[in-house]
Parts: sequence; C-alpha cells; structure tokens
Amino acid sequence: MAHVTDFKEAGFDSVLDELEWRGLISQSTDREQLAEALNGEPVTYYCGFDPTAASLHIGNLVQLINMRHLQLAGHHPIALVGGATGLIGDPRQSGERTLNPKDVVAGWAERLKRQIGGILETDGDNPVRFVSNYDWTAQMSVIDFLRDVGKNFRLGTMLAKDTVARRLNSEEGISFTEFSYQVLQGNDFLHLFDEYGCTLEIGGSDQWGNLTSGMDLIRKVRGATVNVFTSPIITDANGKKFGKSEGNAVWLDGTMLSPYKFYQFWFNRPDAEMENLLKAFTFLPKAEIERLVEESRTNPGAREAQRTLAWEVTSFVHGEAATQAAIDASAALFGRGGDLNAIDEDTLEAAIDGLKVEDENGEKAFATASVGDRVAEAGMKAGLFKSISEARKTIKSGGVYLNNNRVEGEDQTLSEADFLHGRFALIRRGKKALGAVEQH
Repeated sequence: MAHVTDFKEAGFDSVLDELEWRGLISQSTDREQLAEALNGEPVTYYCGFDPTAASLHIGNLVQLINMRHLQLAGHHPIALVGGATGLIGDPRQSGERTLNPKDVVAGWAERLKRQIGGILETDGDNPVRFVSNYDWTAQMSVIDFLRDVGKNFRLGTMLAKDTVARRLNSEEGISFTEFSYQVLQGNDFLHLFDEYGCTLEIGGSDQWGNLTSGMDLIRKVRGATVNVFTSPIITDANGKKFGKSEGNAVWLDGTMLSPYKFYQFWFNRPDAEMENLLKAFTFLPKAEIERLVEESRTNPGAREAQRTLAWEVTSFVHGEAATQAAIDASAALFGRGGDLNAIDEDTLEAAIDGLKVEDENGEKAFATASVGDRVAEAGMKAGLFKSISEARKTIKSGGVYLNNNRVEGEDQTLSEADFLHGRFALIRRGKKALGAVEQH
C-alpha cells in the first residue's frame, strides 16, 4: 500500500483540518459541530456504494480516501454496498438509469466489497464493517415502508433537491422509482444510527440531498443530531468530470483497467493539476506535497510530481508489486532498462494496447506477422514505415530494434523466440517510435 499517515504525522491539528486543506470537503453540516464530533471520542461513520457497475471508479476513490483518513484518525468505518438501492439507481442529471437484473447487481456488490476491502483496513483494532441495505430494506412491506418511513418526508422538500429539480424540468422527467431513492437512503442512515450508533455520513457533492434526507429523518424520529459532509466532484484541467457516466471511466478493477493503464493515467496528468491531485489522492505530508508542487513549477521536465502521484495512487489501489511491474514495463518497452521477457503477458498486452492499427474494416487491432516474415515487413504492417524500401534503409542505418535488440540485417526474419509469450514482437524505430505485431 502507498505511504499512509495520520493527520498528526501529516502536520495538522485535526483530521477535519487536513481534509479541508486537501480539498476533500465540499459541503458539510455546521463546521463547529462537525469539528466537535470529529475531535471527540471516535464516531461511527458510513459511506454508501451502489453496485451500478462491476467496478468502482476514481470518483468513488475520493470517498474511499476520505474513509481512510477518518479510519486512520480512529473513527469507525461502515461501508454500505447498496444491494437494495443498487436495484433502484440514484437519480442522475443525464436521465433515467437502466435497471439491472437482481443477480447481476448481487454479483457486482460482491466485487465492490472486495475492492473496498483492498483499500480500507479489514482487520486490526479498527476494521471496516460491511453492510448491505438489502438486508433490512427487503424485509419491509410497502405498507410498512410508507407508514414508518415515507410519512416523515415532505414532498416539497423532496422536490427541491438539486438533482430531482433538474430532472423534473427536463424533457424526460423522473420516475417515481428514482424519486423515491432519497427516502431509501434516508432510511439507511436511520437504520445504521439505530443499529451501530452511526452519526456521520459522507458522500459526493451530488449526494448532498440524499445525505441531508437521512439527517433530517433521524432528527425528526429520534430527536438526535448527526452530521454529514460531501467531497467535491473531481474534474480534469478542462473541467470535465472523471466518472463512468461521462464515458471516460477510470476503473479501480484491474481486470477492467490494467494497473499499467491506471499508472499511466496519473503519470500523464498535466502540471496544472498536480497540486490538487497530490492533495486529494495521496496521503503524503503537507511539506512533501508543497515541495513536489514547487519542483513541478521550477523543473517540470523531471516530472517528479507526476511520478510520485502515479506511484502513490496506483500502489494504494493495486499494491506496490503491480505498480512496480507497470513502471518496469514502461522502461523495458523503450529500452530504458528492464527485461521485456520479465513482463507478464497481461501487463505487456495492456502496455502495447495503444500500438494497435486500423484493419481493413476500420477497426483497431494488432498487426499480424508469422515466423519467417522479415522484420522490415512486420515493421511496415505495424505502421512504422511507409514502404519496404524505407524500412530496409532504416535497418541498414542501424535505427531499428526488435525486442530492444538492434536488427543487424535488412533481410532478418522473425523467429518463434521473437514472439514474447508466444504472441507479441515489439519493433522500435529510433528511440521513441514503437510498433507491435501479434503472431498469426
């Protein structure tokens, strides 16, 4: 796991001070009240994750990082995987969700639990507790739900919630199913308050209406004061949201987005984003983050901030071994050290995914080659050369490499040993132009 520290080691007087400095709090209940709660005896807090996909993404990662900060400060985490709310779907600004089959949602819920368990501590003195709202929601009849929960909600208040109001004014409108989501989530907070003494709920800023629904419900039916806070929606330098609903998902599941691509995503962030991303997505102390930000301004070519960011986030999500494998693969691909043969097949395939070329149908695929084909022809198929004569000329000048070994002759051919894992041969022109062929 990445370097992790608590708020005292990071140079802050309280965990709330640290979260605010890191830009991890967007909205909250009364600040003084929240500070008093977090600075006193450990509180039990929760965050909900709906299984609306097979993986969490980096928008969810912000919540997991907030949970980890609170866990490190001694507060007790509950991760609610929404077996019930995942069947309904939280209202989106963009339109009605497609409802997924129950067995699919159940399978996704198990995957999300494994992901969360790989990030938060699951043993020791303060482990995360997993719950599913299906366990208490499925037991309620419609009559019980309307009498015991629904009667405490006022239509005017529900209609005023941001996402609901936007959907009501849209051409599509909003279904009763999605409209009722905030009642279900409010009931979750009440149940966790009663069952585990949970007094804090956290979530994304688009969840503010749902969070306050639970807070208001607890005050109304139990006469108790609880707290909520949200984190900001993370955007890129162009203001575009990082999230699965925007078509550019950065998944946390290594089978849906490889650790190599995950690492490269963070490594390729621009300098302008470094301060915000280092604060929000790493646990590095304040002084170290300030040093890295200053370094990115005075010596941007070294990309120390990006390299540190990529290491910290990738090792936090995927572990240090997978992160080091991604770094080694990147170095080996371009002959900057490392052994191509030591790269496992999945990492290699992920690393060269961008080397696919368009086939006759206009679709992206790896160029193909066979044992006995000339390297010059394979390089042309891979898009490195416009003609055989250009390829032969470049080989003659010593500028072509096969799996990082210089190609010595214009008529050199591919052997079985040249195909890494029996599949891929990498051809490089000069220092930076890389191509790949897959054994046919």
